[in-house]
Amino acid sequence: MPDFSIAVTPADDLIDVPRRIVVRGAAPGETVRVSTATVRNGAGWASSARFIADAQGEVDLAMSPALDGDYRGIDTMGLLWSQQPLQAGKRDNFHADVMAPLVTVVTACGVQGTASAELVQRLASAGVTRREVREQGLVGTLFLPATPGPHPAVMIVNGSGGGINEPRAALYASRGYAAFALAYFKAPGLSDYISNTPLEYFEHGLDWLRAEVRPQDDFVAISGQSRGGELVLLLGATFPQKVSAVLAYVPSALVHSGQNAADPAVGREGPTWLLRGQPLPHQWEGNRSASWKPFDEGPSPHRHELAMLTALQDEEAVARARIPVERIQGAVLLLSATDDGSWPSSVYCRMVSDKLAEAQHAWPVVWRDYANAGHSILFPFVPTTQTTYAHPVSGRISTGGGEPSANARADLDSWQHAQQFLRDAVSQHKLRKETP
Repeated sequence: MPDFSIAVTPADDLIDVPRRIVVRGAAPGETVRVSTATVRNGAGWASSARFIADAQGEVDLAMSPALDGDYRGIDTMGLLWSQQPLQAGKRDNFHADVMAPLVTVVTACGVQGTASAELVQRLASAGVTRREVREQGLVGTLFLPATPGPHPAVMIVNGSGGGINEPRAALYASRGYAAFALAYFKAPGLSDYISNTPLEYFEHGLDWLRAEVRPQDDFVAISGQSRGGELVLLLGATFPQKVSAVLAYVPSALVHSGQNAADPAVGREGPTWLLRGQPLPHQWEGNRSASWKPFDEGPSPHRHELAMLTALQDEEAVARARIPVERIQGAVLLLSATDDGSWPSSVYCRMVSDKLAEAQHAWPVVWRDYANAGHSILFPFVPTTQTTYAHPVSGRISTGGGEPSANARADLDSWQHAQQFLRDAVSQHKLRKETP
C-alpha cells in the first residue's frame, strides 16, 4: 500500500482555477476526514468533511461524495466555499494586499495517518502591476496585465459598502484586461457616504482610463455589483458613447435613494446620484406605497428586499425612477438571484431585459438568474457561508440571502459567463469599428 498522502493540482494558480484534491494510501472503505484552514486578512477560516476511500484506497473530491461535514455531495471545491470564520462576524475573503496569495492548508486524517498539502490562490498573476490612482480628483487603483498592450479595459465600481474593488480588478488584469477599480465613497479623500454622488465623476473616470491605457479598439466596459450594478446601467444609459459593454451584478432597474449608505444628514430617502448638479428622481421619491416597515420591523435576519417590494407597487413612481437602459449602446450582462435578500434583483433584471427586448436592443443581452442564490455573487472558490452581516455604512444587520451551495454555483457560473461575455463583446466591438 502506498504511503498515506494528499495532493492538490495545480497547487498554485489563480483563484478562479479549480483544483484536484486527492488522498491516496488509505485502506479501501476507510473513513477519511479532509479539512482546510486559511488565514484571510488576519482571520482564520476552516472547513471539513468526511469521505469513504474507494477500492483503490483513494478519496478524489471530484468523484467522492462528502457524507457529512460543512458540505455534502460531490463538489471539487466544496471545502473552499463552505469555509466559515473561526471568529464570528469576520467576512473578508481576501487580504488587504490583493497581491498577496491566499494559502490554504488541506489536511487528510485517517486510520493510516495524517497528511497535508498547500493550496495557493492568487488574484494577481505573475507580472500584473498595481498602481494607486490619486489624481485629477479620482481615487482608485489601476491593474495592468503582464503582457504588452494595448488591452481592452474594464472600469469596476463597488456597491453600497463603498471602497475600492481591488480583488475583482486584479483578477480582470490577470485575465488580460486593463482594470481600473474606481472608488466613489468610503475611500481616501472621498465622502463617507453615497448621497449626492455626481455622475460626472464616473464620466471623468472613463475619460481618464481611455487616456491612460489607450485601450484596444477603444473598448471600455463597466462592471458593478448591487448599487454598483444600478450605477453601471445608469452610466451606460447616461454616457452611451463612452461605454462599450455593461456587466451588472445583482443590479436595480431603478434609481434608488441613499438607503443604508446614505449620509445621516441627508437621510436614507434622500438622493444618491446627481447629474449636472441636479438629483435624479429615485424610487422612494413621491412613492405612495413605499414603506421601510417590512425591513425595519420584519423578522430577523432582516431582509431589505421586503421594503423594496413595497415601493414597486406604485407604478408611477417606478416609471419616474426607471433607468432608461434602452439608451445603452453596447452588450449587457445581467446577473441576478432568486433569493436576493438585499433587493429583488430577479425582478429588476426582468424589467431591464424586457425593456431592452422591447427596444430591439442592437447588442447582445445575456441574463443569468440563479435559483436559491443571494445578493453576494462574486467569483468562484471563495467562502459563501456568511450571508448575514452588519452593513458597512449604516451598521444595520440584514441578510443578503441565498444558500451557501447555491451561492457557490452562482459564483462559478457568473464568472464563466462574465469572461465569455467580455470576449464576445470585445470581438463584436472590433467588428463594428471595422465595418464601414
